[in-house]
Amino acid sequence: MTDQTRWGIHEVQTRNKAIKYRRDLVARAMEHVVKLDETGITDLMIQIEAEYERKYGKNKADNKVIL
Repeated sequence: MTDQTRWGIHEVQTRNKAIKYRRDLVARAMEHVVKLDETGITDLMIQIEAEYERKYGKNKADNKVIL
């Protein structure tokens, strides 16, 4: 068993909790997705793609050079 007083244990546990929380969110979402029909899933995909593009898409400001 790992010594809980070692340096870095808290960070590892926090990271593991974050990973578990993210996986639980996806699992809960999938419980609802399996209940949708084809049009519902298509609409959901469009909304997810739009949100992904909003958060992680390339912005026009990325092409600018600041001197």
